[in-house]
Amino acid sequence: MINLALYSDQIIPANAVIDQRLLALMAHKNLGNRIGYIPSGPEPTRQFFHERKAYYARYDLDLCHFHETDEGENGAAIDALFACDAIHLAGGHTRGYLERLKSNDLAAPLRSWALEGGLLIGTSAGAILMTPTIATDALFSNNRPEDVRDGDALDLLPFEFFPHLNANSSYREELVRYSRITQRPIIACNDGDGLVVTDGVVETIGAAVWIGAGTSRDLAPGPIMKV
Repeated sequence: MINLALYSDQIIPANAVIDQRLLALMAHKNLGNRIGYIPSGPEPTRQFFHERKAYYARYDLDLCHFHETDEGENGAAIDALFACDAIHLAGGHTRGYLERLKSNDLAAPLRSWALEGGLLIGTSAGAILMTPTIATDALFSNNRPEDVRDGDALDLLPFEFFPHLNANSSYREELVRYSRITQRPIIACNDGDGLVVTDGVVETIGAAVWIGAGTSRDLAPGPIMKV
């Protein structure tokens, strides 16, 4: 059964509720505290890795493995990544992130690992990658989601995801417009809000918005579907 955590943003204090649900999920699955980290792009100083390492350490979680996607890591590094109790998909440039995962033959193994119950934690771009397509990311560059080509992502959920809804007052209207074109619903979240999927049950944390078929509605926190 699928187990995921989708953050719009992560290190701000408003995410404490999602953090607690993540910890509960890890306890429910009897997981240890070791988390692997896949950067969205080059991190020569590992600045974002160290920021996330300090963040997780507050909960006695160990961000212990930095998986460098740009250097063609060997089998031992792949084994170390998938030996972790959870894998963190970082934020960043979503298109470039997807291309790195595919070009380094990581997309398919990540999908298989998640489908077999492995825990993926995604922040912003990393969360978008868990859905069927990265199309919604186009709005961040003032483009149209329906124009995205070759945007197929990990396809772990039956809906699209949009983070940072509160960053621009026009995003909700644009997503409603796009929802008249795509057959999939969209779940959008403000920073500080997100989704947790435990054994296939999708739970909204905070003020998520359901968008589909040209309409939108606010979702109450709690379980909304099983996937």
